[in-house]
Amino acid sequence: MLITGGRVLVDSGTYLEDGAILIEGDSITAVGPRAQVMEQIGADVPHFDFDGTILPGLIDAHVHVVFDGGADPVATLQTSTDETLLQDMRHRAEQLLRNGVTTARDLGDRDGLVFRLATEIAGGRTQGPRFVSAGTPVTTIGGHCHFLGGEVSGEAEIRELVRRNLSAGAGVIKAMVTGGGLTKDGPKSHESQFSADELAALVDEAHKAGVPVAAHAHGADGIAASVEAGVDTIEHCTWMTSGGLDLRQDILKQIIDQGITVCPAVSPHWQMLPRIFGEERAAAMFDLVRQMAEAGVKLIAGTDAGVQRAGFDGLVPALHFYSHLGLANSAIIDMATSDAATALGLGQTTGRIAPGYRADLLLVDGDPLVDLGALKAVRSVFASGLRYEPNGV
Repeated sequence: MLITGGRVLVDSGTYLEDGAILIEGDSITAVGPRAQVMEQIGADVPHFDFDGTILPGLIDAHVHVVFDGGADPVATLQTSTDETLLQDMRHRAEQLLRNGVTTARDLGDRDGLVFRLATEIAGGRTQGPRFVSAGTPVTTIGGHCHFLGGEVSGEAEIRELVRRNLSAGAGVIKAMVTGGGLTKDGPKSHESQFSADELAALVDEAHKAGVPVAAHAHGADGIAASVEAGVDTIEHCTWMTSGGLDLRQDILKQIIDQGITVCPAVSPHWQMLPRIFGEERAAAMFDLVRQMAEAGVKLIAGTDAGVQRAGFDGLVPALHFYSHLGLANSAIIDMATSDAATALGLGQTTGRIAPGYRADLLLVDGDPLVDLGALKAVRSVFASGLRYEPNGV
């Protein structure tokens, strides 16, 4: 198939005007000026002509499709059978795709349901994005998200759970390094859950298999422990302490020097945070993300979709948070495309429009480099070369 567009985003902040993309199967085989690419094809090649902007499919680097995004997602989870959950997860996957997300990293599952969902999508039986799944997140006894089944005690059990996730097809290992608000009866968000030796064992087991580790870490101590253990991404990274917030400059430098990526996992409803935490605390939390960006930390986009107030259509509203901080639209789009792909270990296969990459494309009206809101004006989505319409998925 030949796809032509008024603008094709071929690099960070760089458009190819009146461009064309040639797709064979699930891959891009050629990108260039319309006239040049059209010379390479025969008259029988299907042609999709579009006058708007074509950019790489979006990547939501932090979702939980096992949760429903309602008022009490844990209660809904606990009262649902696996088959009911899986049916609901199919709808959430479709919703992600309709909103331009062609790759999603799922960071907390029950009973391997996301692996089943990903298999259905890969086989064409269900419509949705490509999933990079962590499987069951590793937590302590009674720890954060213990209800997902990943409670472990000691290094041997940690290694065994990591191996089970890897055997099931995990493309990332999720470590609950600190507590979190979703687990009402667990450790507080700033409190650490694992010893240094336990974290080191978890990272070692994952890295031996060539799989990255994503560390859920709100607390400043947990962030420091994650960095020391050598994790690959830090989720949330809110620098909480028992008395407030504490961005530690020495740890920040190590994050940068070690090339650790941070996914703040900003809620689509981030503008509500001042009402939840108070104006002063919310402003301080926002400023910490700004400080990390200005210091040179590599940030990627994620929404925590599935937890309270976080639906599966919220990536673009969450991206507006970074506009609020003053980041350029080109950098924000990179966070949700090429930079996210690199952090997920997919930097050579998706996140860019270039020959050899998967044909993951988002076609929108308007110019998102000028107005980020144009990303909501979805006309078509291509995932692995297959075309989906936002009103017909």
